[in-house]
Amino acid sequence: MKFTIDVLGVFLKVVVKINRVTFAPLVVSTLFILLTSLLAHCARRLVHKTINEPFVRLLFEELIAAAELCGCCFELIVVADNFGVATYAIFLFALTIWWSVNWGDATACPYTHIEDVIEGKGDIRKALLKTWAELTGGLLVFKYVQLYWALEISETHKDKAFEECRADLQVPVIYGAIVEGIATCLCRLVSKSLGDLNPRFATAIDAFIGTSLVVAAFDYSGGYFNPVLATSLKAGCEGHTLMEHAVVYWIGACAGSILSVYMYKLPAIQRYVRGGAVANGDSIWADKED
Repeated sequence: MKFTIDVLGVFLKVVVKINRVTFAPLVVSTLFILLTSLLAHCARRLVHKTINEPFVRLLFEELIAAAELCGCCFELIVVADNFGVATYAIFLFALTIWWSVNWGDATACPYTHIEDVIEGKGDIRKALLKTWAELTGGLLVFKYVQLYWALEISETHKDKAFEECRADLQVPVIYGAIVEGIATCLCRLVSKSLGDLNPRFATAIDAFIGTSLVVAAFDYSGGYFNPVLATSLKAGCEGHTLMEHAVVYWIGACAGSILSVYMYKLPAIQRYVRGGAVANGDSIWADKED
C-alpha cells in the first residue's frame, strides 16, 4: 500500500509541475493508462504474495483485472473523442497484448465463465462469484478515474469528472444486440482457434483481430464485447434505458459467446483447426518446422 501511495505521489508531482496549457493531452492520457497498469500490476503481485487459497486469489485477480480494464478504457474514451478512432485502436491493441501477458487466469469478462460451465470446466456458483468480483472492480474504479479527471491536468479532462455520460448505442436495440453478439462470437472463435493452433505471435494476432472488430462496431454499438466493461462505462448513461443496455451488452454478448462454443465444435471448423495452415510456403504454427 505504501509503495502504491508513493508511486501515485511521484506521478502527480511530475504531471502537476508541467504547464497545463502546453502539456500534450495525449501524453496525459498515456501517463494515466501507464499508471493504472502499474498499480494493477503491483496489486496482482501483492495478491500473489498474501493469498494462498487459489480460488480466493483468482477472485481478487478478476477484480483487479476488471478495474484495470475499465480504468484504462475510461481514458480511451478521451483518446477516441479527441484524437480519433485510429489512435484509440493503437492504444487498445497495445493494451490487449499487455493484458493477455499479465492477467494470468483472470479474464475480466463474465461470458468466459458461462463457457466454462457449458463445457464442464466450472460450476455456476464460481461463475457467479467471478462475475460479482469483476463487476465490483469495474464499478469501483470510476472513483479513481474521477479523481484523476478532476485534476484537469489537460484540456481534454476539463469538466470531464462530473459531466453527464451518453450511450454509444447508435442503432436500434435489437441491431445493437446483434452487432455485439456476432462480434463477440467471432472474437471467441478466433481466440479458441488460436489457443488450439498455437501460432507464432498468437497474442498479437488475437489482439489485432479483436481491435479490428471493436473499430468496426465503434459507430454502431460502441464495440464493447464485454458486459462488465459496458456496464462500468455506460450503464445509466443518457441514450438508453438499463433494460436496453442489458439486452445489447449482456444478452447480446453472452448469446454470441454461447453460440461460439457450439460453432467451434462444427466439423468444418474442427477440420480447419486440426489441419493447420501454411502461408506462402512457410508454416506459421509454433509446433511445426518451416
